[in-house]
Amino acid sequence: MLNAIKRAIIVILGLILQFGFAIIIRLFFYNYIGIITLFYSLASVLIVLGILKDSTRLSNDVPWIILVLIFPIFGTILLITLGKNYSKNKLLKNIFKYENKYKEELVQDPKVAKEIKDKELDNIEYLLNRTNHFVSTNNKVTYYDFGEKFYPELLKELKKAKKFIFLEYFIINEGKMWNGILDILKEKAREGVDVRIMYDDMGTIALLSTNYAKQLANFGIKCISFNKLSPFRGIFMNNRDHRKMTIIDGKVAFSGGVNLSDEYINEGSPYGIWKDNGIKIEGDAIWNMTVMFLSLWNANTEEDKDITKFKYSFDNTIKKDGYVIPYGVAPLHKDLIGEDVYINMINSAKDYLYIMTPYLIIDTDMVNALCRAAKRGVDVRIVVPGIPDKKIVYTQTTSFFKVLHDSGVHIYKYIKGFVHSKVFLSDDLRGVVGTINMDYRSLYLHFENGIYMEQVSTLKDVRKDFENTFKDSQKLEDKDVKIGFIKSIWQAVLRLFAPLF
Repeated sequence: MLNAIKRAIIVILGLILQFGFAIIIRLFFYNYIGIITLFYSLASVLIVLGILKDSTRLSNDVPWIILVLIFPIFGTILLITLGKNYSKNKLLKNIFKYENKYKEELVQDPKVAKEIKDKELDNIEYLLNRTNHFVSTNNKVTYYDFGEKFYPELLKELKKAKKFIFLEYFIINEGKMWNGILDILKEKAREGVDVRIMYDDMGTIALLSTNYAKQLANFGIKCISFNKLSPFRGIFMNNRDHRKMTIIDGKVAFSGGVNLSDEYINEGSPYGIWKDNGIKIEGDAIWNMTVMFLSLWNANTEEDKDITKFKYSFDNTIKKDGYVIPYGVAPLHKDLIGEDVYINMINSAKDYLYIMTPYLIIDTDMVNALCRAAKRGVDVRIVVPGIPDKKIVYTQTTSFFKVLHDSGVHIYKYIKGFVHSKVFLSDDLRGVVGTINMDYRSLYLHFENGIYMEQVSTLKDVRKDFENTFKDSQKLEDKDVKIGFIKSIWQAVLRLFAPLF
């Protein structure tokens, strides 16, 4: 909520400056209005040319271009505060430094690399070529179709910890779920286990006290409030840590859509049934997640001189079961890894493509990929919430229904409640489970993590989850996606402000 309030304040201040400046000109500088207008126009054009010069996703940049051209002061303020210019931020520089430093520890097994090349597994090749992460084959993956099934397994594994526990979450909120976890963390810290927690400051600002990290320190638990809110840090305030992962002794790791708050396990959900998912990994793939966590942790603390002490050797004790590659997404990356992985899956689908997402605010690249897949005969289905958590964001989501539906994409509304899962599945062959929503913020602005799987036996459980969810959903027909003229204009206006939501 406060995240939205902060962005609203920026918008209001920008509008005041924009129209206040226009009034001052008319009142005091009317004789020079022609020269000032010319200056306005030239400045706007130069800013737009700068955007175009560096643009790799034009449809993503069009809102900025329109705002700057129509409202030069307002649009420029938004671009500076909420756009993508990270060069002066110390923390982001540190994160980039540690990602580069730790890539030396993420060595790809040459035998697996050759196998991938020989089999022409293009989606995996892309991840290997464009990220620091490696692919592994000896992993046991367990999928949970609801948070309340995920939670007891998480508690069970936390109790087994002997060396370290790392937790990184967007939201932590006191209640049944977090209190159950915290009791175990306190006990483990007393036993000498290295317990570290990293939560997003914006994600928890209305939920935890500002000195919560210090409170946890009293129990021997190390804690970082990531990207702490400050009025003087400008643009980076818009980039949040939306990742969700728990790593235990390097032997077991959890991820998925579940945050550490009661609604995620259907305790007092305000939006009907909260449909979420979790995933557990045992195997070499965990090292990717460990390095992701430590990159952000040490960018803040510079605590660990040698991170290899956190690596567990499985020594081929786990059978080969397809290919697994956990990967990270960050606003400092040149490539839009989150979106590209999804588009690659869409483009490679032959029989079906199933998607669950809480939000659907996508650019033309994603829209066109989905429409092309449906037109070539792929059974494309997207599950969205039946009960939304944010009305304005849901209005943006519905604005994509008609163009997708008219191209043959099937939209399903989960009538029992709110879908928070972020899952892709195609052809019983490929899947992604993680934290990456199909919206502007996840795809372009946030730190995120995903787990890409190919030829993994657990994908059958993901398919079963989709089939059960379809039964609890309403498939939208022609009449359901029709919109009136006024609403279509409102939806178009909202798309301009996608970076704010």
